[in-house]
Amino acid sequence: MDIKKLDAKKFKTMVALGRERLDEHTEYVNSLNVFPVPDGDTGTNMNLSFTSGANAVKDSASDEMEVVSQALAKGLLMGARGNSGVILSQLFRGFAKALEGKKEIDAADLARAFQAGVDTAYNAVMKPVEGTILTVARQSAKQGSKVAAETDSVIEVMETVLNAAKKSLKKTPDLLPVLKEVGVVDSGGQGLVYIYEGFLSAMTGEEPQEEEVQLEELVRAEHHRSGVHEHVSTEDITYGYCTEIMVRIGEGDTVEQAFDYEEFRNYLDKIGDSLLVVADEEIIKVHVHTEKPGDVMNYGQKFGSLMKIKVDNMREQHSELSSSPENPKTVKDFAVVAIAPGEGLKVLFESLGVDCVLQGGQTMNPSTEDIVKAMESVPAKQYIILPNNKNIFMAAEQAADVVDAAAAVVGTKTIQQGLTAMLGYNPAEDLDTNTAAMTDELELVTSGQVTFAVRDTEINGLAIKKDDYMGLIDGAIKVTASDLLETTTETIKLMVDNDSEIVTLLIGEDGSKEEAQKIADFVEENYPDMEVEIHAGDQPVYPYLISVE
Repeated sequence: MDIKKLDAKKFKTMVALGRERLDEHTEYVNSLNVFPVPDGDTGTNMNLSFTSGANAVKDSASDEMEVVSQALAKGLLMGARGNSGVILSQLFRGFAKALEGKKEIDAADLARAFQAGVDTAYNAVMKPVEGTILTVARQSAKQGSKVAAETDSVIEVMETVLNAAKKSLKKTPDLLPVLKEVGVVDSGGQGLVYIYEGFLSAMTGEEPQEEEVQLEELVRAEHHRSGVHEHVSTEDITYGYCTEIMVRIGEGDTVEQAFDYEEFRNYLDKIGDSLLVVADEEIIKVHVHTEKPGDVMNYGQKFGSLMKIKVDNMREQHSELSSSPENPKTVKDFAVVAIAPGEGLKVLFESLGVDCVLQGGQTMNPSTEDIVKAMESVPAKQYIILPNNKNIFMAAEQAADVVDAAAAVVGTKTIQQGLTAMLGYNPAEDLDTNTAAMTDELELVTSGQVTFAVRDTEINGLAIKKDDYMGLIDGAIKVTASDLLETTTETIKLMVDNDSEIVTLLIGEDGSKEEAQKIADFVEENYPDMEVEIHAGDQPVYPYLISVE
């Protein structure tokens, strides 16, 4: 069997099998993760990134290689996570750019696309390091270009690229000393090999062969897991927060200047490392390791609105991966566990000192076991649990009774109460003192929620129609209207009194920064002495959460 031309239908199958192959080996790729920080998530990041691209390809109805490859590139860019995910997105961004105007491609086109991907990825990385996914991609593309000059077989080009990638992967420990010292190949390069294996399998119809790796060539994953993460101590991590933002260029009221790629990248290079900045006409995607994730976000807002934010504490990740019976995790004196939905709320709680944020809330109440596992992920002598929803109180109380440590529940009924409660937290105090102080803080905040009605009903004299918006104040429905902006401003009117000083607005999945600014303008116009804060909460169900203090 041979293929002289590659069409969009076959390419869609290649992407699907590449995703499947990577998905099957995600944990193995995670186990190889040493560089740049041994946080054990390269496989997960690559898999989530490539899955986003594969989903975009699946949704494309086009039969042209140009369009389908662009869908893959765009999907990867939107879903890119971590250093490896962003590099992967750039490999296929360049790949797609080389196929502009192509309905189908031949062997030379395929080789040219792989090389264009390498060029794009190297340009995106501020300080390329050899012995990584970049090396594997570069050396395999080079061999693909050589064979494309001698054959018109698309399969032969893909076989050459894959075999060269495997050879390059085995040599990564010779280029990156940390890999050789630990005894592993590069995790990102291994992930790319799995994708290429899926590509070739789709072309030939044959299952990829599982290769037996000799111990003298590579330490097996089980051995690696037992010791690799002790190679670097948590204290050796210079920049502790893996920070990712996505900016929509030129959008929003925070824009102060026009986007200039070099200026943007040079600024971020001064406040971190492992920097990747990629951009098209609409979007900037940033990955950087830094000590000040807030500075990255604030800088990004000078050029547009923040579409996505992700911050991971790599010291915590590394500490967790390093734990074992022989090398236990450090036990903290105090740990706070909060339940909240939405990435933005997670970031807010962590910024206030919460150690673990468990995803959950109105529509997804965590179990007692879920809460106990969250507590156990941060070993401590004492725990405080913030349920942030009255429906979670019982599970939280049971978790506090079950866990093998002193624990207490602060009765926070809302996200806003949970955030306010943290203002009373002092890890230097004992459990009873903290519980009392945090509970006292709850009296200082009024909680508002704006959501929509799922059916016609009448409550407390209010006639509510299906799909109308409702404004709740401390759990009671006080406002209903068909317009979201009107509902929110009317709810704020009822929440504010003469003692109010601050209004905080948390934007949910169904809210928008533009509308939130209109709400802020309303508050500033009608209550000139009050401060207004706006934060991305990303919570479901509630377009806006409001707190008045």
